[in-house]
Amino acid sequence: MQLAALTLAPGLALGSFLNVLVTRVPLRRSIVRPGSACASCSHELSWFENVPVLSYVALRGRCRHCGATIPAHHPIVEAVTALLVAGAAVKFGLTWDFAIATVFLAALVTVSATDIERRIIPNRIVLPAAAVVVAAKTIVHPSVEWALAGVAAAAFLFAVALAKPGGMGMGDVKLALLLGFALGRSVAVGLMVGFFAALVPSLVLFLRHGTKARKMKIPLGPFLALGGVVALFAGPSILHWYLHAR
Repeated sequence: MQLAALTLAPGLALGSFLNVLVTRVPLRRSIVRPGSACASCSHELSWFENVPVLSYVALRGRCRHCGATIPAHHPIVEAVTALLVAGAAVKFGLTWDFAIATVFLAALVTVSATDIERRIIPNRIVLPAAAVVVAAKTIVHPSVEWALAGVAAAAFLFAVALAKPGGMGMGDVKLALLLGFALGRSVAVGLMVGFFAALVPSLVLFLRHGTKARKMKIPLGPFLALGGVVALFAGPSILHWYLHAR
């Protein structure tokens, strides 16, 4: 638990940086300059207005200068990132596996927030993360498993996209590539959890809107990311249970 506590602050800082990616990468803006500023009045934020989570609470979710609402995803991204990084530290310790898991989790948080906000999964996030993860995994745990799992997961979602045009984007296919690279054979657990989780809002829409729900789209990325998180922390155990339960 001490290790988890030690990684919370760095996790919050990482989450703050991920908010920059969520805001700027889809718009193809520099993530370095200018500094953090209010999206409404462009006032550059002071350090005390930029403290993860705490500043949002202290400012009551509004810009101190113009009163504009600060997007709610800011503290959520920061808090979720910190908790995930702390969880990874507990599971893996301060190892290379922890470093790889942190890159993987950061990418999942970023693409989830971006998909929810803009309905896109940016190539400039998911593809570099996938390259880093598969290279690191192969170096730390030499095997073709990581590359094969990524290709297989992406091919599966690509086949689903071809079978039902418009139901799934290529961003989801590339996200599956990242999942496979990071999880290896446990990617099967990640995809299963992700698809089952996505059934819940789909069912709610169907109950509320009937057949009209078929034309309503929900972002799949966050659900695949959820599956990826579950598989990262418990995938091998779930897979072992499933294979030996029969």
